[in-house]
Amino acid sequence: MSVPTTPMESPTAPEDATLQRARSGAMQLGELLERAQQLHAAGHAEASAQLYEQWIAATDSPHRHIACFNWGTVLGALRRPADAEKAYRQALLLQPDFAQARVNLGHQLEQQGRPEDALAEWDQVLRDITPGTPDGATLRLHALNNMARLLEVQRRFDEAEARMVQSLEFKADQPDVLQHYVHIRQKQCKWPVYQPVGEVSPSQLLIATSPLAMLSVSDDPSLQLMAAQRFVLERVPKAPAVPLHTRGPKREGRIRIGYLSGDLHMHAVGLLTAELYGLHDRSKFEVFGFCWSRDDGTPLRQRIIDGLDHHVRIGGLDDNAAAQLIASLGIDILVDLQGLTSGARPGILVQRPAPIQVSYLGLPGTSALPGVDHIIADRFVMPDELLPYCTERPIYLPHCYQASDRFRPVAAKPERATYGLPDEAFVYCSFNNNFKFTAEVFRSWMRVLGQVPNSVLWLLADNDWARENMLREADAHGVARERLVFAPRVAPPEYLARFQLADLFLDTFPYNAGTTANDVLWMGTPILTCAGRSYISRMAGSLLTAVGLPDLITTSLTDYERQAVLLGREPKRVASYKRYLAEHGRSSALFDMPQLVRDLEAEFERLALAARVR
Repeated sequence: MSVPTTPMESPTAPEDATLQRARSGAMQLGELLERAQQLHAAGHAEASAQLYEQWIAATDSPHRHIACFNWGTVLGALRRPADAEKAYRQALLLQPDFAQARVNLGHQLEQQGRPEDALAEWDQVLRDITPGTPDGATLRLHALNNMARLLEVQRRFDEAEARMVQSLEFKADQPDVLQHYVHIRQKQCKWPVYQPVGEVSPSQLLIATSPLAMLSVSDDPSLQLMAAQRFVLERVPKAPAVPLHTRGPKREGRIRIGYLSGDLHMHAVGLLTAELYGLHDRSKFEVFGFCWSRDDGTPLRQRIIDGLDHHVRIGGLDDNAAAQLIASLGIDILVDLQGLTSGARPGILVQRPAPIQVSYLGLPGTSALPGVDHIIADRFVMPDELLPYCTERPIYLPHCYQASDRFRPVAAKPERATYGLPDEAFVYCSFNNNFKFTAEVFRSWMRVLGQVPNSVLWLLADNDWARENMLREADAHGVARERLVFAPRVAPPEYLARFQLADLFLDTFPYNAGTTANDVLWMGTPILTCAGRSYISRMAGSLLTAVGLPDLITTSLTDYERQAVLLGREPKRVASYKRYLAEHGRSSALFDMPQLVRDLEAEFERLALAARVR
């Protein structure tokens, strides 16, 4: 009963006679469906909708619910969700057990910003469908999976997970559902993350793990490469036979750098790169920002835009049109700041709108994307042993790979009492996102607290379920709940200022702190990290090397835990690290942004000029 979109032979807009016939009640349902399908397939969706509307108003056919359903489908395709809602409700008035109409109604309600109404309709589908029928099974899964998706968007993680479990118990082989099931358990600090469900096998859980979630699961670079390759195989369109940049203008004059991102606002990438764009040498480089970021109205957003020569909004363009636009502007080097993270547009990159395409910051690891030639790195974060597991070739910077912002606004230093921290306690801190926490590292932290009297662990709780699960781990290790102090969310200037209240930042593993580590060191607080085998598990080690504190890098969780205990028992040693950072941190190579940009430009110039002569 859905409206096909396969082209048919030269249909036209409905003639007066056709509409008159529909209004007369003489047109049979089969004729209506055929004519409406022809119109829709030919791109006359408005005419198709009009034809359905006229026929439904003029007939008392017992099959009117079918026409109403198709009418709703056409209106939905026209992005008229309120009108589509009316059509589906009319279908349900005529046929109350019409489950497919109720499923589609839920989608139209969601598009109107009415999530509770959408969830109610899908819940009704679960009650209405007939068990044991093929259509019933399909609709049940559709309702369960859309409820889980929308509940996750609403941050109702426990309810979302419950619907995922129901879906997976009904049908195990659902990679998309499994991907969300793994990550939603990470978000809740619900360990083990790979909790068996139904007939799902351990290998299915592993294979379905998303590239982002895999970064937190293991530092094994082969698993990270596998996750990225699977994503690309299943989600990314095939590369065209002829790279798009070959059809663009001749590249000459200043080298054109294009930064590609949906995160040029109050986001980790925006925070790290705010100073970068304006430091480029305009005598040699012209800087474009190809952006689908939301306009959040922040001063940070304006700083980013002001640092660009050309701010090009591509949010209203599809991937093909965006890639063609980039190619038409003769971009020499396209720097992707998104990778495979949320909101990424790999469909642009695979078309190769620029002769040189580089990955930077957004995904700290391989993306496996065809057409992404290089990744910005340094010798610590990407040693030779890692190269076989990355599809990109490294562009090595001489110091640290990571950009910084020397002009980030910082509030006045608060008092410990403001955040419920004991004045005399040794304060361990970890403000990383909770999905980066693993059972192994968190339990190590609990053992550290057990061995360091008068110490507390200062944390962020992304949600109530994560908080409670962390507190339960504390209970299991005999650590009093009040020794876990949870900080509220605050604005960036206050967020930065309060790092000064902590004695030692405990990094996560295998997903190290990135932007957070940069902030911590800028504010003069030392970090203890564990460096592993993957790019992302070596990020904080790269920053510590560049800032001049390599002795805070460990290479095993056993040594990490031992060092955390040792430092907690020797606060004078930690104080010496703080003095070093206060005196030398901001003048170190880590925060020398003009030098980082010169190093980047030297590599970009070499690559761009070589591409121009090919």
